Order: sequence, then structure tokens, then C-alpha cells
Amino acid sequence: MVVIRLARGGAKQRPFYHVVVADSRRTASGKFIERVGFYDPKAPEGREHLRVAMDRLTYWRDQGAKMSPTVTRLVKSIAPAGTAPAPVQ
Repeated sequence: MVVIRLARGGAKQRPFYHVVVADSRRTASGKFIERVGFYDPKAPEGREHLRVAMDRLTYWRDQGAKMSPTVTRLVKSIAPAGTAPAPVQ
């Protein structure tokens, strides 16, 4: 199954995450199919902390990919009301 999840990067005490499309059997920080965005929880004030290519996210959701709960929460925080893809159970 294909999932959309966060893959950790960055240095110690300085987390940085890539929003990736990957096979669920791979490790979270392992090989992925496509990188569709990033999340920087410690971004300085005035700098972008989250970017997601919504068109690619929608494409992968249409192909049957499931989003992790964390990615779902992050996408809802940036998407205009009513446009965020609903989680698939």
C-alpha cells in the first residue's frame, strides 16, 4: 500500500521533515516514490514552515494512497476550508 507520511531529516535537535509518498513496507526515512513537500517545525518567524504540492497530494490520493494522521492534520492547517482531502479509513 502507498502512504503519504513524514520522513525525518535535519541535524540533532534541529528536526526537518519531508512530506513523501512511499510504500508502507519501507522504513519511514528510507526510499520513497516522490517528495511532495516539507515541514520545518522550528522555522524562524517570517519563514515558511510548511509547503505541500496540493495537486500532487490530490493525484496520489486519487491513486489510492492513504495519508498518515500527522500529514492529515498538517494539510488541514494550510488548506482553505473545504478543500483539504478527507482521510481514507
